Amino acid sequence: MLDLIIIGAGPAGITASVYAARKRLDFLVISKDIGGQAALSGDIENYTGYQFITGPELAVKFREHMQVFGIKLNSPEEAREIKRENNLIRLVTDKGEYLAKTLIIATGSRPRLLNVPGEREFKNKGVTYCATCDGPLFKDKAISIIGGGNSALDAALQMIKISPKIYMINIANGLTGDPIMIEKVIKSERVKVFNNAQVKRIYGNAFVEGIEIEKDSRALDFKLQGVFIEIGWIPNSDFAKTVKKNNSAEIIVDSENKTSIEGIFACGDVTCVREKQIIVACGEGAKASLGAFKYLSGH
Repeated sequence: MLDLIIIGAGPAGITASVYAARKRLDFLVISKDIGGQAALSGDIENYTGYQFITGPELAVKFREHMQVFGIKLNSPEEAREIKRENNLIRLVTDKGEYLAKTLIIATGSRPRLLNVPGEREFKNKGVTYCATCDGPLFKDKAISIIGGGNSALDAALQMIKISPKIYMINIANGLTGDPIMIEKVIKSERVKVFNNAQVKRIYGNAFVEGIEIEKDSRALDFKLQGVFIEIGWIPNSDFAKTVKKNNSAEIIVDSENKTSIEGIFACGDVTCVREKQIIVACGEGAKASLGAFKYLSGH
């Protein structure tokens, strides 16, 4: 019998685990991976205490923080179902079952698919969803980045250092990310932005060789070797069928990170909290852990 189970080991889940350790709770962290989206981010300039740090470097710092507190971590392990029974919470995973008095969901989100011909066929053959992971593979090669928000801008800023030609394909009227990121991307002679444009297909033979887009009712064709799809994220909330969610499948939480089910808390990008930022996720993880401790103290 555990006091708490934390599902997820991204910025939110790791911060929640550190706070739980400081409160001397008997708890366990279960996660598919370590670092979450932080590990997939490029250059980070807005995380307090670090004027500059890369995503992978910050993920290492998170892991080291967990190790200092001797936090128990089961990974890779994936949550499958949550059940509340007899004032306890039963978690079913792909490797077993656990009982706890409280639960924190911090499972983050996953890339949204473009769903065009060629996307699935050329996945890992030129189509990628992670510039940090796969960017170096496209050194000196022409690429396209699909999207116009912060994810796409972050990918562009990483790839400017690697790729000589970058086509940004954005379905909206203009880029919608942070102004400072937009300014850096637009200033680069290596980037060509196409707003009000839509990808029609990705093509090639063994690997990606180009894309076709439609802009202003005209068909355009670009010869390139890489397609970075950066059109947003889907919350990893499928397994949490019993908690209330909004129309975007985000778990609804209140200001104390409580969900619709007593004893279950949620934090980070899997929730309805608007700003999807590493530092915001960390703060939400701290709040969720403190909320779980308060709940345990009162019951």
